[in-house]
Amino acid sequence: MAKILIVDDDVKVTTLLKRYLSSAGHEVTAINDSSKAIQAADKVRPNLFIFDMMMPQPDGYRLCGLIRANPVYQHTPILIITALDYSNSKAASFGADDYLTKPFDLDELEPKIQFLLNKTRIV
Repeated sequence: MAKILIVDDDVKVTTLLKRYLSSAGHEVTAINDSSKAIQAADKVRPNLFIFDMMMPQPDGYRLCGLIRANPVYQHTPILIITALDYSNSKAASFGADDYLTKPFDLDELEPKIQFLLNKTRIV
């Protein structure tokens, strides 16, 4: 399955997502310090990113920009999770491919991940 990098400052969220996605067969790396996200990405080379938007600097908006500026990750899907209400057009405006609004049902997560991975042909 896919290599997924989760970046969220909430340890409970990263723990829950890591357990759920690992049980679905994905190789998951979760970090709680967004300032280490690029370094972690370069080590892991994920097939998909999951970012929280509301984090200490760099926040999710800035992190999306940093990821998209790197040619290696230019086409790597980014799924954002946020407590803010977003539309897909807003998510796309800062580089994300899709979003989930917190709180979300875990049953929504895997179909979104599969859709994003299928778009880039990485399953």
